[in-house]
Amino acid sequence: MSDFSNLYALILAGGSGTRFWPLSRNVRPKQLLNLFDEETLIEKAVKRLDGLIPAERILVLTNEVQVEGIREALPMIPAKNVVAEPARRDTAPAIALAAGWIAARNPDATMIALPADQLVIKDAEFRSVLQSAADAASAEDAIVTLGIRPDWACPSYGYIERGELLDSVSTDHAVHRVNCFREKPSVEVAEEYLKSGNFSWNAGIFIWTIQTLLRELSQHCPQLSAFVETLRDADDFHSAVEEQFPGLDKVSIDYALMENAKTILNIEADVGWDDVGGWPSVAKYLKGDESSNASQGKLVSVDSSNNIVFSATNDTTIALLGVSDLIVVTTADAVLVADRNDADQIKNLVDVLPPELL
Repeated sequence: MSDFSNLYALILAGGSGTRFWPLSRNVRPKQLLNLFDEETLIEKAVKRLDGLIPAERILVLTNEVQVEGIREALPMIPAKNVVAEPARRDTAPAIALAAGWIAARNPDATMIALPADQLVIKDAEFRSVLQSAADAASAEDAIVTLGIRPDWACPSYGYIERGELLDSVSTDHAVHRVNCFREKPSVEVAEEYLKSGNFSWNAGIFIWTIQTLLRELSQHCPQLSAFVETLRDADDFHSAVEEQFPGLDKVSIDYALMENAKTILNIEADVGWDDVGGWPSVAKYLKGDESSNASQGKLVSVDSSNNIVFSATNDTTIALLGVSDLIVVTTADAVLVADRNDADQIKNLVDVLPPELL
């Protein structure tokens, strides 16, 4: 069994969440929103690690614009553990930065990398899955991916095709080899994946030992392995990051490593997971009425159905008459009215907004 005193976590919290405008802004992105209750998504991400990884072993990686807001939202995390990337370089350099931070503290550590902006309902089961993944990562000297058991043929997620079951790994959850990763499929292909029973949604959650990560990076992305080693040995960590990070190639962890790594394993989880990709995702958790309207705030509706209404101001009443399939979101300084079927395109609207609304 793994020594869980060696477990560290990276929470990736640099996203902007533009699909949630006008609620999300540059300084208050998706992970800092209260979409479901009084807790922000990033608070939930940290709290679901309670009892597994102490706060001092959690690194939160963000950007300069959001760093103060995240520190304010996470008083349980030491302020020095909330680090701003000096430039945007995608997930592979971000993970390498965190690996260097962890390696400087414990070169024998096992690292969990996970996003800040996902929803998980079953926290205890999630921790149990992570424990099994850490066991497998250590025992097999492998990269372990966390897959989500699909409950419908979603064309908006990447998929993981599972291969043979590893009988050699003794954990509370089945561990499979990964045959391959699949990009977002058509609806028809997603239906085939669901029927086959051996495909999981790719949650973008990875578990590996620092030694395994360094080995794989040295083979497939030597620029990043050298960066990890520089940070591990640096006298001044922050100066080393400021000097070297902006010069790293901009590349995702999927392209830099996952497509080429030697041994990749998968554990499929049923933890009440949602990637909260846009307003339709949130609608599933809001108050519903007999006309399939989903709402947060005061709503009056006549001959209107299948609308999503979210009011960030408690004193604003939204009244709908004879409309369907809309997204209506109000804040103190903006109102969004969009076709529900165009929810993914809200990010394009953000590109033409005046600076004071970003």
